[in-house]
Amino acid sequence: MDGDAVYTIGDLARRTGLTVKAIRFYSDRGIVPPTGRSPAGYRLYGIDAAARLDLVRTLRDLGLDLATIRRVVDREISLPEVAAAHAAALEVQMRTLRLRHAVLRAVAERGATPEEMDLMNELAKLSKDERRRMIGEFLDSAFGGLDAGYLGVARSLTPEPPDDPKDGQVEAWVELAELSQDPGFRADMRRLAEQHAADRVEGGATVPRRDAAAIARDRAVPALEAGIDPVSPEAGPVVAAIVAEYAGLVGRPDDAELRRRLLLRLETALAPRRERYLRLLAVINGWPAPQSLAPALGWTVQALCARMSG
Repeated sequence: MDGDAVYTIGDLARRTGLTVKAIRFYSDRGIVPPTGRSPAGYRLYGIDAAARLDLVRTLRDLGLDLATIRRVVDREISLPEVAAAHAAALEVQMRTLRLRHAVLRAVAERGATPEEMDLMNELAKLSKDERRRMIGEFLDSAFGGLDAGYLGVARSLTPEPPDDPKDGQVEAWVELAELSQDPGFRADMRRLAEQHAADRVEGGATVPRRDAAAIARDRAVPALEAGIDPVSPEAGPVVAAIVAEYAGLVGRPDDAELRRRLLLRLETALAPRRERYLRLLAVINGWPAPQSLAPALGWTVQALCARMSG
């Protein structure tokens, strides 16, 4: 067929790979209108019909609706405009699918109840502003009423999911958000902050600084690496160094009361959900995974208890 030729529906079907029924459907809706009729009354199409049908098929594969497709092929709107708008819509759909996927995986892995699933679903769908308000309220419950020096600490505990989060980040956000609403966890975080603040005030510090957990970590890790048993005599100098540094931090003498206080601080810091929060936070913010404090703090608690009971 040359440039002046016309096509029947059968010709177009063979040329485009579409069915006769599909071509008739698009023709009836004015997307690929016929240019005339044959003497027998059959529809005839111009040379551009095949190109229009190829474009229609591509746009349908991309999910565009028929009304938009007609405007594109009639050049009422430009293809780049449509592509940009459709890409934005797909981004929203993809985010929704990622959230649903995260909730379903969490339900499957954790054996959640229907009530827990509803909560996780609601947490996953929060907007950026809603997430910030919720986490801000949680952090205020932990640090509210303490001096301005703790603003930096609060910021370091703030999750900032990226605009295009990966599945793992979405799952981490859902779990962290759920954790932040747990009254028991909130109480643990408040207790830890108040203990740290009390130590800092007694020691005369004007800004947050090293706490009991950091002291124990720095002294106990080398002992752990050296294979020192916490109840052995070799652990004595390590414990003494930890107690001495803590005594200097709070400005109190090394006595039974100080050691009980140190033990309480370490037991509070050992709360498993605190460490879980920090690990989830690292995933959400794309930070390196934090080093676990549990081995060092557990070693120090055991070493302290052995000497306090002895």
